[in-house]
Amino acid sequence: MGDFDGRAAVVLGGSSGFGLSIARRLRDGGAQVLIAARDRERLEEAAREIGAECLVCDVTSDSDLQALASAAHERFGRLDVAVNSAGFEQQTPLRDLTPELLEPMVAVQFTGAVYFIRHMANAMQAGGSVITLSSLTATLVPENYAAYAGSKAGINHVTRIAAAEYGPQGVRVNTVGPSLIETPLTAHLLAIPAVRAAFLEETPLGRLGTTEDVAQAVTWLASDAASYITGQNLVIDGGASLRRLPTNRDVMRHLSVPDAGPGGE
Repeated sequence: MGDFDGRAAVVLGGSSGFGLSIARRLRDGGAQVLIAARDRERLEEAAREIGAECLVCDVTSDSDLQALASAAHERFGRLDVAVNSAGFEQQTPLRDLTPELLEPMVAVQFTGAVYFIRHMANAMQAGGSVITLSSLTATLVPENYAAYAGSKAGINHVTRIAAAEYGPQGVRVNTVGPSLIETPLTAHLLAIPAVRAAFLEETPLGRLGTTEDVAQAVTWLASDAASYITGQNLVIDGGASLRRLPTNRDVMRHLSVPDAGPGGE
């Protein structure tokens, strides 16, 4: 591909899912890649798989994130692209949202994401691109996702502010907002046929997205082809935002429909 020849990239959450697919495409495009995550064993395995450097990093630690930016300069002499795909999914009704459930979510999806933008953008001495994985839930209204979706919506707005502040130094700051994508984190949900059917019903393109769909969009946004785009949330959803997110009632409706099997009606 060659879009990233001579460039250096950091991918946080790069040991699986979105992050691993993004890191692989950046490497295939010619970039030197440093992947980071908390699980050392899985991280080192992923680094060997794609031929990347790696560093253990906790997104909730400001000092870890600063060390990650410094490591890119120490190993590559520069930093041009930084992608944050770290995160976890949680469903809790607002009436049950205790500090024990809310605070870890905010620490990963909002506070840590803010610190990531800060340290990576500060390290981009010759300009660059910072991208955070957001979510379609940040723009629509999902049930039981106040903590997750609220944190993602917050980082979308911080991204717009960061784009305005860092624009004069040539740093572009954007988010991408996928819908429900097939990843290790969503496998438990999509293993339920009624959940899959409910989401497909609300997706005009008629299929669920893959990590490669997201990786292609992210690497395009990080490339020179998108050099005049900043402060935006690129939605990757097969058209789902044109409709609505399925509700629990939609899932229950699909549970009530028997599977006719091959050739059934």
